[in-house]
Amino acid sequence: MAPDRFRKHRGFALLAAAPLTLMTAVPALAQGINAASFVGAAPLAITVGAGAFALLAMAVVRTMLKDGKAARQRAAHQIAGLRALVDEYEALLSGTREVTVLWTENNSGAPNNIGAPRLLGQAASVLPPGRQPESVLNFPSWLSHGDADKLARLLEDLRVNGHAFAVSLNALDGRLIRANGWVLGGGAAMRLRPAFLQAQSEPTLVAAAATGDLASVRAILSALPNPAFARNSDQRLIFANQAYLQLAKALGKSGTEAAPPELLDTAQLKQHLLDCAKSDGPGTMTVGWPGQGAFELVEFPITGGRAGYLRPAEDESNQPVVTGLAHIGGIIGALTTPIAIFNARRELVQFNAAFAKLWNLSRTFLVPGLDERAILDKLRTDGMLPNQVDYQTWRSQHLQSYTRKTPHENEPWHLPDGRTIKVISAPAGAAGGVIYVYEDITERLKLESTNKAFSNVQRETINALSEAVAVFGTNGRLTLSNPRLSALWKLPMNELGQNPHIDQIAEASGRAIPEDGASIWRDLKRGIIDLNPTRSDQTGRLNRSDGRLLDYTITRLPDGQTMMTFLDVTESASYSKVLKERNDALVAADLLKDAFVENVSYELRSPLTNIIGFADLLAGSEGGSLNERQRAYIDYIRASSVTLGVLIDNILDLASVDAGIAELRPELLDVSTLVDKARAGLSATFPEVSGEKPINLVVDIEDGMPPFIADGTRIVQVLYNLLSNAARFSPPGGEIRLSVSHRANRMLFIIEDEGPGVTDEMRAAIQTRIDTPSGRQRGAGLGLAIVKTFVNLHGGTISAEKREPRGSRIIVNLPRDSAMAGVAE
Repeated sequence: MAPDRFRKHRGFALLAAAPLTLMTAVPALAQGINAASFVGAAPLAITVGAGAFALLAMAVVRTMLKDGKAARQRAAHQIAGLRALVDEYEALLSGTREVTVLWTENNSGAPNNIGAPRLLGQAASVLPPGRQPESVLNFPSWLSHGDADKLARLLEDLRVNGHAFAVSLNALDGRLIRANGWVLGGGAAMRLRPAFLQAQSEPTLVAAAATGDLASVRAILSALPNPAFARNSDQRLIFANQAYLQLAKALGKSGTEAAPPELLDTAQLKQHLLDCAKSDGPGTMTVGWPGQGAFELVEFPITGGRAGYLRPAEDESNQPVVTGLAHIGGIIGALTTPIAIFNARRELVQFNAAFAKLWNLSRTFLVPGLDERAILDKLRTDGMLPNQVDYQTWRSQHLQSYTRKTPHENEPWHLPDGRTIKVISAPAGAAGGVIYVYEDITERLKLESTNKAFSNVQRETINALSEAVAVFGTNGRLTLSNPRLSALWKLPMNELGQNPHIDQIAEASGRAIPEDGASIWRDLKRGIIDLNPTRSDQTGRLNRSDGRLLDYTITRLPDGQTMMTFLDVTESASYSKVLKERNDALVAADLLKDAFVENVSYELRSPLTNIIGFADLLAGSEGGSLNERQRAYIDYIRASSVTLGVLIDNILDLASVDAGIAELRPELLDVSTLVDKARAGLSATFPEVSGEKPINLVVDIEDGMPPFIADGTRIVQVLYNLLSNAARFSPPGGEIRLSVSHRANRMLFIIEDEGPGVTDEMRAAIQTRIDTPSGRQRGAGLGLAIVKTFVNLHGGTISAEKREPRGSRIIVNLPRDSAMAGVAE
């Protein structure tokens, strides 16, 4: 490089040498030139030399600037090319299923001064799902504890001492990670990649195992889902994975990972080893075991021995022979119980429609090979999993199902939507995997809660009963009782709580009630231990020696048990006795009353008939010799006799109503005729005395009255009693108005007077049969009671109200057709 630079700038070198040449020539010139001539020529020579130097310097500087610009352009092109090449390399690394970490030396010049790491590639190839790429350097978060410390030590040794390394590591999710570290210039680099990929073919795995060291071979075989093993140079098994050991256990052979058992018998093993010795490549052999299916044994050479694995055998159409879990796909598809099956790699193998419906997952999402962790993550995103503070820890605990050897029932999942799901996991077979069975127990828990609450309410109810309750099982032991049983039979509660036999209860009762306690329970025992399916319930009364009366009931329950209840009726029996005696007395009194009414009515009516007959005789032809005063006395006798007759009739009518034998005889009636009959009876009761009218009756009958069907005799009695009651309450000569009208299908009879108004006695007489008359109102209560009874028999109503400024108004409302009113109840 230096000679080239010298040739490029040789003009500058000549220019620098010109003054030196002139100076060295001065002594020679001095010999032929005198001092004066030299002094005159020196300024000129210096000027010429300086000018030439300036010209040459300018030319050299321009040349150097031009060359520098060209060099910079070439350097820029080279840098751009290098950057493009670096981008291509980075893109290539980013597309691979591995991650590379670079530590480059910074510009500080300090020893071991390495800058921040740079990540290239796909960090997700080694990290668990959902982790940030920077988590690659947080080894404890994704590597097992021992391997995380091991990798940290190797990396520190690489960066400090420059020692490269290559090692296999175990991730927390069970994968095998291959790590390589080397020195890169002034820095360091580390590459992390899975030891093998699930998508790789078996030949690729065989090649990886065949070229790796023993540790790598063990790691690869451990990760295989199929049974796999390794032999040493003496053809002795030195390693087997978990799938191999599970298959051996299913075949009844035991062993460990370091000392596994042979699956082949002696003859098969000998022939297989001979075949492998004759072949430089992999040797194959078809084997099978009852209940496990057919397998193809593949064995290939590795460093220091051989390795092999078992894969499902294929039929003539290159389709795998149905083994393992495939044959149950049709079975679980027909079940209504949600079921999902995952293989040892946590990949979905089988599921049914009930599983998809339970978790509301579509068929497009639930594809075979889907990782269970992806399903759990989606369910958590959709709010379909139990709320957990630490979801990652919960998921890790759930995935421990893949390591269990026996079925396991997890804690129920209480989902945010209110459902409760029971999850049962079981090993899927010798090849590994898990079968999940889900059950929605929401309704069952509700029923259990309801049943528990019902049982509590039932027990509280039984405890609060006044009856003593005892439930006996089919073995004769007490299964349920309440405190009342203890109090009624004087039995200790602690003994009843020990589910005693009925014989023990009889003994305890004998101690509490020595006279007859034990004998009573022995008699009851026959009804309890009677197992005859046709037996009926029993009831009875116990008369204990201590004076207590107990009503008991023995009831057979649907579950075969027998319930016995006791009720202390000692006091109620005494009350019943008293009530019976009083009732008998009332019945006797009622009979006496009926007899009295019948006799009195007959005894009164006979002399009354004589009185009326003689009074009529005196008032007739035989009364011509009587003076006015005597005639007035005869009229009083006749009126009083009529009134007495009416009272006797009312008494008999009330008696017939009370006896329930009163009947209506409906017929078509003429209202005017009814009113005339009532007026005639009223005139007989209140006759003129000395030419003075005691009442002033005004009748107002509406024109165009419709047909009226009722019992004429009873209606006349109603009108007579109401008019006579108004006459009694009205002053002498007062106006009494009877108005008859109709409204739709009803007939209205209205009686108005000028008396004192509606009194309490009158209102009580309408509502009841209490007769409390006084003075002129004697007989009002009985008359109004008869009125109310007959109106009710016709299906009508009666009401009383006060008139203004004085007087009362009685309104009788009857149906136009009383034929449907029926007989009095």
